[in-house]
Amino acid sequence: MSESNSKSSQYEENSLSLTGSVAMGTGVMIGAGIFALTGQVAEQTGGLFPLAFLAAAVVAGFSAYSYVKMAEQYPSAGGIAMFLMKAYGKGTVTAGMALLMYFSMVINESLVARTFGTYTLQLFDAEDNWLLVPALGVGLLVVAFIVNILGNKFIGTLSTVAAVIKITGVLIFAAAGLWVSGLSFESIGVSERTSASGFLSATALALLAYKGFTTITNSGSEIVDPKKNIGRSIILSLGICLVVYLLVAFAVAGNLSVSKIIESRDYALAEAARPAFGAWGTYFTVGLAIVASVSGLIASTFAVSRMLAMLSEMKLVPHRHFGMPGDIQKHTLVYTVVFAITLTVLFDLSRIASLGAIFYIIMDIAVHWGVLRHVRQDVQAVRWVPIVAIVFDVAILAAFLWMKFTSDPLVIWVALAGVIFIFVGERWFLEWHENEKHDNEAANARAT
Repeated sequence: MSESNSKSSQYEENSLSLTGSVAMGTGVMIGAGIFALTGQVAEQTGGLFPLAFLAAAVVAGFSAYSYVKMAEQYPSAGGIAMFLMKAYGKGTVTAGMALLMYFSMVINESLVARTFGTYTLQLFDAEDNWLLVPALGVGLLVVAFIVNILGNKFIGTLSTVAAVIKITGVLIFAAAGLWVSGLSFESIGVSERTSASGFLSATALALLAYKGFTTITNSGSEIVDPKKNIGRSIILSLGICLVVYLLVAFAVAGNLSVSKIIESRDYALAEAARPAFGAWGTYFTVGLAIVASVSGLIASTFAVSRMLAMLSEMKLVPHRHFGMPGDIQKHTLVYTVVFAITLTVLFDLSRIASLGAIFYIIMDIAVHWGVLRHVRQDVQAVRWVPIVAIVFDVAILAAFLWMKFTSDPLVIWVALAGVIFIFVGERWFLEWHENEKHDNEAANARAT
């Protein structure tokens, strides 16, 4: 087997059917995010928070078009990094935007980790959780690291079983919550928190609950008949997730006032279960959150470390093993968990979600612009869809940045510092790597 084939086989698995790819997409999307984001979205837009999930699904639908077209033309396990390289070449833009996607995924891991800590504490009615939440989150990240070291087969089996449990459980929660509420939704409507900018800002946060569809495009080379099934898989996955998210949002709205949702924003679903089901309902909801957090984090850690390993092999990011044994992915697994632990300790749920939204939307704009300006003819994409996707992204990002600037400017400064560090660092690394390559070629030429 050639070196290129062996590298390819390191990342590509058996073929996925349409059903398998839909299950994978929904399994990734319907995770701990909905448990953490419902209250965060309500805090931004008040009683219109269910509509923010609907608006986010529309934005995700337009965004998916560019990824589908790229995946159909360039089916690859390289995923978004490969798409960016096809559009922008091997340079600072590709490397920087790929790292923004990587860090948005790491940020999502820390969001999941803190969600696990927050919901677990609801079992004990712990109030003083400023230390316990990050401690539990760090513990879960360590467990995810150990499981990933054990092997990929266990991860795949666990992810499949957990996906069935959490999707079924979330639907049971939503159906029971709607039944107990008597389909009364007095919390839904315009409130004092509702504004156009607030709604757009909430849509930016809700978009995080859908960005898991990119997992399907990352598996383009593994899906049977990708030209047909990638698009179908994404549409079906987004549709299923939209229905589930709306049911959950209406169930929460039917059992809690907007002020109560905001007050318990980090664990809104568990709080919504209390008036409807009592203590057992809380245990059920917390159990679902724990299953979603554990399974999602284990699968995400594998996927994120794989992405960084691919960037390393593409010579887009520096890599040092620091004396660690094993292959590159084992090393990037360590880096990923260390980054996620750092964020889990330093930031709360709201700030973690905000950083993830900013990084993801910037990267998303770059993908659409790359399709529009550089590969539109190659991938046979119509012009207007990427334009609409960019307009949506810019609108919700601008509103979100403005809301954060007026309420929590630290998030803006951290995000700005992160973007500058990534792009300046990538520029320096790529120039250094190119100079080193030229020096080696010159030395070899002199030696011969």
